[in-house]
Amino acid sequence: MRPQVTTALAPSSALSAADRCDRCGAQAYVRVTLTSGGELLFCAHHSREHAEKLRNIAITIHDETGRLEATPTIAGDDER
Repeated sequence: MRPQVTTALAPSSALSAADRCDRCGAQAYVRVTLTSGGELLFCAHHSREHAEKLRNIAITIHDETGRLEATPTIAGDDER
């Protein structure tokens, strides 16, 4: 008799500036975990361009494109 095996996905870590789009090399803001077990990284542009196809082959889509809308902090901004 074979023992029962359970699997769980580890939570995705945040994407960093070192993570690059597999299509163009720009900073990646989307991580797609494929049903085949692989992983793809995309910039916001390419994730939007391929969104429909990616949804068909993805287990999870980790989307951090909301970070692009965040207002950056400027040093000394609080002194004005």
